[in-house]
Amino acid sequence: MEALKEQVEEKKKVIATLRNQPWRMKRRLVVLKEAQEFVERFEGALGKGRGRKLYAFKVMMAKKLIKFKRDFENFKTACIPWERKIKDVESHFGSSVASYFIFLRWMYGLNLVLFGLMFGLVMLPEILMGLPYGSIPRKTVPREEQPTAMDYSVLFEFGGYCKYSFLFYGYYDHERTIGLLQFRLPLSYLLVGVGIFGYSLMVVIRTMARNANEGGDGAEEGDFTFSWKMFTSWDYLIGNPETADNKYASITTSFKESIVDEQENQKDENIHLRRFLRVLANFMIISCLGGSGYLIYFVVKRSQEFAKSENANLSWFEKNEVEFVMSLLGLVCPPLFETIAELEDYHPRIALKWQLGRIFALFLGNLYTFLFALFDEVNAKLESEKSIKNSTEWIYNQYHANYSSFFNTTDVPPPAVHPADVIRGPCWETNIIGLFEFVKLIVSDIQVTYLTILIGDFVRAVTVRFLNYCWCWDLEAGFPSYGEFDISGNVLGLIFNQGMIWMGAFYAPGLVGLNVLRLLTSMYYQCWAVMCCNVPHERVFKASRSNNFYMGLLLLVLFLSLLPVVYTIMTLSPSFDCGPFSGQEKMYDVVMETIEQDLPAFIGNIFTYATNPGLIMPAVLLMVEHLKLKMFPFYWRGREKEAFKISLCILGLPDSGLKCFFYVSVLQVGPLLPECTVKRIPTSKPGP
Repeated sequence: MEALKEQVEEKKKVIATLRNQPWRMKRRLVVLKEAQEFVERFEGALGKGRGRKLYAFKVMMAKKLIKFKRDFENFKTACIPWERKIKDVESHFGSSVASYFIFLRWMYGLNLVLFGLMFGLVMLPEILMGLPYGSIPRKTVPREEQPTAMDYSVLFEFGGYCKYSFLFYGYYDHERTIGLLQFRLPLSYLLVGVGIFGYSLMVVIRTMARNANEGGDGAEEGDFTFSWKMFTSWDYLIGNPETADNKYASITTSFKESIVDEQENQKDENIHLRRFLRVLANFMIISCLGGSGYLIYFVVKRSQEFAKSENANLSWFEKNEVEFVMSLLGLVCPPLFETIAELEDYHPRIALKWQLGRIFALFLGNLYTFLFALFDEVNAKLESEKSIKNSTEWIYNQYHANYSSFFNTTDVPPPAVHPADVIRGPCWETNIIGLFEFVKLIVSDIQVTYLTILIGDFVRAVTVRFLNYCWCWDLEAGFPSYGEFDISGNVLGLIFNQGMIWMGAFYAPGLVGLNVLRLLTSMYYQCWAVMCCNVPHERVFKASRSNNFYMGLLLLVLFLSLLPVVYTIMTLSPSFDCGPFSGQEKMYDVVMETIEQDLPAFIGNIFTYATNPGLIMPAVLLMVEHLKLKMFPFYWRGREKEAFKISLCILGLPDSGLKCFFYVSVLQVGPLLPECTVKRIPTSKPGP
């Protein structure tokens, strides 16, 4: 019996280590089948008497536990949203296209959490515990707007009743506490609006750190080129014959290019012509960027002039030309940049990064030009708001004085004016930034994106498919052919859409929910379009396991989106008759008010000391150094020789404290250190 037990354990060990054996697959299958049959036959027969049943029970439970773990892993995989759709895309188009849909799914999860915070802590308390519609002027449609408040054209542009709802900033009350729970809505609004940025920053940095630990192959760029191409070029996730043929041709072409590159390294090339063409290409692209920025600034100023005139005299294009021009620039400029980039003759992977950077600069320049132009209008609205506020106060004081003198009493009731007839300020947070700036841009971006896919991909594919048999040339091989999935344009469109959500969520809380619906529909719509209308790229690239390039762009957009929001919170005065901060000198005064009235005095002193710039700057520097230490393995991956030289320098230092200081300092000066050869310091124990 003991020998039988040893044989069973030996067979189990063979099954566990079979994957590591350097055998042919046929031999592995034979050995595995024999071992499994032996274990199934004799495992339950081990043990005698009372121990036999107990052992059989343990074996049965162990098998059930293994099966449960396997089924649970399958269940977790099945619960991942859209996993099967993404796998289908991955098998047909490779992991490079699938990386976009994985990024889209990640963005959907992030926005779902942000919507939960905004809805649960801002929108829901106002709906359940706030004053109802029609009770105060900020929650009532003005009398002159009521006849058209329910028109489809007005509601489609988020005017009418949508404008005076919980979707926008101006609807929320300024009372410190609301409802039976005494919920502090203004404080919650400010903390949630700022906390969205903090949570997003934490999630993005954590994702970048996790990707940094997972990504990379550990080899220096340029070393063992042909070995890496031979053994790591194939994308094993491809399951479509056409994509596999394209990948095979791509690998063959890559080998030919590498051989030619090695041969060309020994020859002289006309580097001056190459430099001239690249300088010319960059000059043309910079000219396009400057022209697009000037065009947006001109259109915004023109729309401000239109706003002063009657809307009835304006055409549809004049009312929406800002959104139309920005969408048109985002549609036309990326293909133009790609055409100009042909002059540079970069490697496709390098060209893709240049293309991403240029489209990034285009979107960023357009967005900030748009913001600068709008802030001029905000300042003008603030001046008009002061005059309206002063006139309103003068009218109220006259009413109070006349009533007191006529009735000879100091108990003056409020004026009997319907909320729809009250004189109102411009409410720049909703009318200019929340509604005009972000909501309309998001809606127009959704329309342009979906129409581009429908016309540029679906109609093009139908035309090529059905007219190819009766046309003068081969439409599939020549013009227009089937479209390819634009990875760079879609990724950057997704990133800048998220940037506008971050900026606009503070002034339009419902914008996050709108973005959740947009991402949800985009997943199904774009998956359908890419599977039905697109063909695999001629050169299929295997996506890196580290998507930190996308995350780096997203992190930069996050910081750039934070700046306008912080500027408006800290600098501009809120509107006097709308929003949760009306009546405050600055929006952040609600925090100081809460500290002074609701918290002990020593907490106010601690908060004052903590906001001292002398403490904030060292804290920021410490966070940056900590982040660099976290990213240290990723920073030196692929630079092992340089890291080895630096480690020799560190071992040569006599003091341990100096070693630690030097270890932190090499993060900044590591690439600048020269080679150093030092003797190893003798230790008490001899080294190996």
